Amino acid sequence: MEEKEIPIVWYKLRGLGLVCLCSLVFFIGALVTEQKSIAVSSTAQEVLTPVCSVETEQKKAALTFDVDLSNENTQTILNILEKYGVKATFFVTGTWVGKYPEEVKKIAAAGHDLGNHGRNHVDMSVLDRSQIQQEIQQVHMAVQELTGLEMNLFRAPYGAYGEELLKTVELSGYLPVQWEIDTEDWKNYGIDSILRKVSQPDGKKNGSIIRMHNGADYITQALEPVIISLQEQGYELVPVSRMVYWSDYRIDGNGRQCRSY
Repeated sequence: MEEKEIPIVWYKLRGLGLVCLCSLVFFIGALVTEQKSIAVSSTAQEVLTPVCSVETEQKKAALTFDVDLSNENTQTILNILEKYGVKATFFVTGTWVGKYPEEVKKIAAAGHDLGNHGRNHVDMSVLDRSQIQQEIQQVHMAVQELTGLEMNLFRAPYGAYGEELLKTVELSGYLPVQWEIDTEDWKNYGIDSILRKVSQPDGKKNGSIIRMHNGADYITQALEPVIISLQEQGYELVPVSRMVYWSDYRIDGNGRQCRSY
């Protein structure tokens, strides 16, 4: 009788052991899955994005110019900025730097920011890391040789950013900059169109970065009214480098750079 009961007990114990083992495997699997989910969620929150505006209590805004092929308006723009005591930011391409080295020197000598706009004004979001580095470094070295300045602001041609571009820009020691207000002056709709874009109440606020182009047809006629309007509203117009934070910051989902404390 005892010889028949021993196998039954053994089978019962073995079955119980298998149940416990399965439960343990399930528990470990669930724990690993949960940890993976947490890691993915954490990573997803660390979204790279360029600076579109800056959170500040001070009534400041930054005028920026994308500079590529044209040069006929550059001196007039510099004269207007000097007339109103405004410092701006010029994002220059390597092509333009090569064609107009004396203008690059003038911009730097006048105390304006010089920013990197890529070598050839191509869509850099589709390039690989090596190609992006070449685009950035060529302009960096050219401007450094002409002015002695180490540029640290970057704007992608067409405003086209991608994850690889943003990572490479930051690894190259640059702060990626976009804009909050696009005057769309490149569409050549006229002076009033540019003014409306800048003065729209739902767009402009403290820390706004405003985008213009040195080669736009109506920029020389519109720039002075734009400056007068902003200054009458109490805005101090400063270069991007004097408005952004260079440490202890975070960038929210809207591209607004904020203090991290």
